[in-house]
Amino acid sequence: MRTRRVVVSFLPIAVMLIPMIPAVVAPAEEGLWLFNNPPEKLLKDKYQFEATRPWLEHLQRCSVRFNSGGSGSFVSSEGLVLTNHHVGADALQKLSTRERDILTEGFLARTRDQEIKCVDLELNVLVSIEDVTDRVQRAVAAGMAPAKANQSRQAVMAAIEQESLDKTGQRSDVVTLYQGGLYHLYRFQKYTDVRLVFAPEQDIAFFGGDPDNFEYPRFDLDVCLFRVYENDKPLRPAHFLKWDAAGVADGDLVFVSGHPGRTNRQNTLAHLEFLRDRAFPFTLDVLRRREVQLATFSERSRENARRAKDDLFGVANSRKARLGGLAGLQDPAVMSRKAAEEQKLRDAVAADPQVRAACGDPWQDIAQTLRVWDERYVSHQLLERGWAFNCQKFEIARTLVRMAEEDAKPNAERLREYRSSNRDSLRQALFSDAPIYDDLETLGLADSLSLYAERTGMTDPLLQTVLAGKSPRQRAAELVAGSQLQNVQLRKQLADGGQAAVHASSDPLIALARTVDAAARKVRQQYEEQVEEPQRQAYARLADARFRLWGTDTYPDATFTLRLSLGVVKGLTDERGQQVPAWTTLGGAYQRAAEHDNTPPFALPKSWLERKDRLQLDTPFNFICTNDVIGGNSGSPVVNRRGEFVGVIFDGNLTSLVWDFIFTAEQGRSLAVDSRAILEALRNVYRADALADELGR
Repeated sequence: MRTRRVVVSFLPIAVMLIPMIPAVVAPAEEGLWLFNNPPEKLLKDKYQFEATRPWLEHLQRCSVRFNSGGSGSFVSSEGLVLTNHHVGADALQKLSTRERDILTEGFLARTRDQEIKCVDLELNVLVSIEDVTDRVQRAVAAGMAPAKANQSRQAVMAAIEQESLDKTGQRSDVVTLYQGGLYHLYRFQKYTDVRLVFAPEQDIAFFGGDPDNFEYPRFDLDVCLFRVYENDKPLRPAHFLKWDAAGVADGDLVFVSGHPGRTNRQNTLAHLEFLRDRAFPFTLDVLRRREVQLATFSERSRENARRAKDDLFGVANSRKARLGGLAGLQDPAVMSRKAAEEQKLRDAVAADPQVRAACGDPWQDIAQTLRVWDERYVSHQLLERGWAFNCQKFEIARTLVRMAEEDAKPNAERLREYRSSNRDSLRQALFSDAPIYDDLETLGLADSLSLYAERTGMTDPLLQTVLAGKSPRQRAAELVAGSQLQNVQLRKQLADGGQAAVHASSDPLIALARTVDAAARKVRQQYEEQVEEPQRQAYARLADARFRLWGTDTYPDATFTLRLSLGVVKGLTDERGQQVPAWTTLGGAYQRAAEHDNTPPFALPKSWLERKDRLQLDTPFNFICTNDVIGGNSGSPVVNRRGEFVGVIFDGNLTSLVWDFIFTAEQGRSLAVDSRAILEALRNVYRADALADELGR
C-alpha cells in the first residue's frame, strides 16, 4: 500500500512506501474525497471505473461554489449555472419586492434582456490546488508558544495567499485539511455578474414544506438557473456538463461534485461529547427562539411573511438539521462506534514506538482545550460570533469598524477576513444594496439582546453599557431607528475614510460596534490561542499518526471546498419493513397533493394544476442514492460514469443527518431532483423550450 502527498492538482503524485496495519473498515460509499486524491483503487476494484485526470479536471471545472452557501454546476456553453431553489433563495429574496415576490411566485426570463442581475452573489470555480504544507509547518517552530505559533501560522498563510493573488489575479485561499495535517492553496476563478434566469414557484420547489423536510419520498422541483456574465456578455465556459435526458437506472454508479460545508468525523470522542452536551444545545436554544420570533412576525401580515420568508426557512432548516445531528450524538450506538474507532487508533499508536514518540498524547491535549473552551464558549458566541447582536446593520457596523482598524496593520497581522486577498469579496458584501427592513432588524436585535441578558445577567458591566439604561426592546428600537447604515453611499464614505471617519461617526450602531469590539477581540484571541491553535497542533499529530499507520488514501473532514463522493442509485427499507423505491414520479406529486386537499404545504402551484394534462406523469421526479453528502452539497450536480448531468442534490433523509459525525449507508440516503423531471417541467409546465434546449449544449 502507498501514501500519497499531493503537490499540484492533476500532476503525478509522489509515492512513499511505509509499513501498514489494517485501517478501520468504512462503507464503500463513504468519503468526501479531494479531487487531487480520489479513491482510485476503490473505484477500480468495486466499480471497474477509472477516474482519469481529464475526467476529474472536467468535472472540477464544471463545479461551482455559491459563496452564499451551496453548490452548483455549469450546464451550458452559454454560462448557465444550475443549483437548488433553496440555494438561490438568498438572491431571490433580495430581488423580490412587495409588488413582485420572485421567491414565492417564481421567475422565467424568456429573453436575455429579461435576465435580472443579482445583488451581491459571488460564484467561485476551483482552478488549481497546490500543496503548501511544508511552508506553513516550517513557520511554526517546535516548542513555540501557542500564541506565537498562531501568529506565525496566520502570517505565512496570509503571505501565501497574497503572493498567489498578485501572481494570478485569482481568489486564493489556504485551506486547512485533516484539521492541520495538510495545507493546500486553492485558487478560484471568481464571477460576480450573475443573473437570474429561472426559478419555479416555492410551492413546488419546497413541496411538502417542513413536514417533508429531510424525509423521503419527496416531490420537489428544487432547482434554480442563473447565467454568468463576463464583460456584459454571457460567459463561454471551457467546461460544462452534458445532459443525460435518459437519466439513471437502479444500481447505477453516480458521483456528486460539490462543496460540503463542515463535518466532524475526525473529532475525538471528548470533542463530540462537548458538541453533544454544550454546543448543540445552546445553538438549538438560539435557533428555536429565532424560529418562534420569525414565525410570529410573519403571521402579522403578508408583507411581513414575504420579508421574513428566507430567514425563517433557513432557521427552521438549521433547527431540524441540528436536532438530527444531536440525536445521533445522543445515540449510544453511534458513540460506541466512535469510541471503538478511537480505541483502535490509540492501540495502533501505542503499538508503534516511532509513531508513539511522534504523536505523544493528542487526546489529552484536545481534552484540555475543551475545558478552556467550555469556560469561554458562550461569551465567544455572543460577542465574537455576534449572537447577541442579531441585526444586519450591526454586522455592517462591525465590518466597517474592524476594516478601518485592520487596514492600519501589515497584511500578515490582520484578522483573516480582512486580508488583502479577501478584500474584493468583503467589499462586495459590504456594499450590497440588498434591502434592509428596520422592523425585522429591530425584532432580531431586541431578542438577541434579551438572549445576552439571559446568559450573562443584567448586572454584567458590558451589557449595562450596551443597553444604556433601557430594556432590550427599547434599546434595539433606538439603535435601529437611529442608524443610517442602510445607505450604501454612507458605507462607502466610512470605508474610504478609514479610522478617522469611523471614529468620528455618530451612527449609534457604529458606536455600539466600537463599544463591544475590545471584548469581542479579547475572547476571539483567547479562543485562537488557547483553543484553536493547540487543537490544530494536536489534531495534526493525530492526522500524522493516521498517515504513518494507514497512509493518506483517505479523505479529510469537509471544509466548504470541492469534494467528490461516489454511490449508487438505491431504494431503502422503511421502519415498517416496506421497500421504498429509488424514484418518485411527477404523478406522485399530484397524488400527494390530493391526499392533503391541495392545501399548504402540499399545495401545487396554479401552473402545475392547469398543465397536468401536458405532463408525462410517470416521469421520474426525485431519486435517492447512497452518496456521502452534507450541508453545503445542496445544488451539487449528480453525474454518471460519462460525467453527464443526471440530477441535482437537494437534501438528505433523516438518517443522513448523523453524517456530520459518522457515515452509514444502510438507511441514509441523499436526495436528488432527476434530470428528466427538470426537462419535463421546463417544457410542459413553464413552456420554456428554448431554455430546455440549451441545457447540456
